[in-house]
Amino acid sequence: MNTLEETPSLYSATNKRAGRIRQKNEEIILSAAAEEFARYGYKGTSMNAIAQRANLPKANLHYYFNSKLGLYVEVMRNILELWDSAFDDLTAEDDPAEALANYIRIKMEFSRKEPQASKIFAMEVISGCECLSQHFNQDYRDWFHGRAAVFEAWAAAGKMDPVDPTHLIFLIWSSTQHYADFSDQIRRVTGRKRVTREDFALATETLIHVILKGCGLTPPS
Repeated sequence: MNTLEETPSLYSATNKRAGRIRQKNEEIILSAAAEEFARYGYKGTSMNAIAQRANLPKANLHYYFNSKLGLYVEVMRNILELWDSAFDDLTAEDDPAEALANYIRIKMEFSRKEPQASKIFAMEVISGCECLSQHFNQDYRDWFHGRAAVFEAWAAAGKMDPVDPTHLIFLIWSSTQHYADFSDQIRRVTGRKRVTREDFALATETLIHVILKGCGLTPPS
């Protein structure tokens, strides 16, 4: 018979095991959903198609996500959290060359590893951004203006040229996401079967050089 001291650890182990199973299933579903949404868009994707790609019963999808819209929004939320978190800790005390180079590398690595996620986001924005209307609220605008304020502080301190921060951020976003969103164009223009890791490495260093030079910064070695 279990003692009182043993019982909590038994429950804890069971809960942890159930938690890992839930997390794994959610990751499988989100990955499958990202593939379907990127290929067919929101309207062209069905819960049944996602279930088939995830190799899970359709009932499992509805257990974790109540609707296609809820699943779609969750995919979007994960994308934005990954992107935004890389910019969260930016401060006026940072070295702008190091900070911007690091951010460009992170964004390019995300485009390399998660191209479908970037394509889904691009399709959502092009279609009017309706499903993300709640995300791009005043809190998000405040967060964005906070990032822009750091750029302004760098310029005021003479650390970089006074480049318009809003358009600089847009430039970094668009240029880094281009390699995911338009990978087919890149592949056809270059005559390659796919965009390789080496292609991404060269593109990353090129973007760092061009963007930092445009801000009056010397790219870090």
